[in-house]
Amino acid sequence: MSGLGIADFLTALGLVFVIEGVLLAVIPEALRRMVAAVMTQPVDALRIGGVASALIGLLIVWLARG
Repeated sequence: MSGLGIADFLTALGLVFVIEGVLLAVIPEALRRMVAAVMTQPVDALRIGGVASALIGLLIVWLARG
């Protein structure tokens, strides 16, 4: 983990913004419907989905960096 630095963090954060911006530019109506659907989901389901997503992301980073 010592190989990760501020540059890696900023690169990852920048990629998040790029992906979000592209999605907003290309499919804004679909994202609007998706946000509306998320608003109807129970909090526990959102929490489980968030934890699962974080773990999958961590696994991807671990595999890519390993």
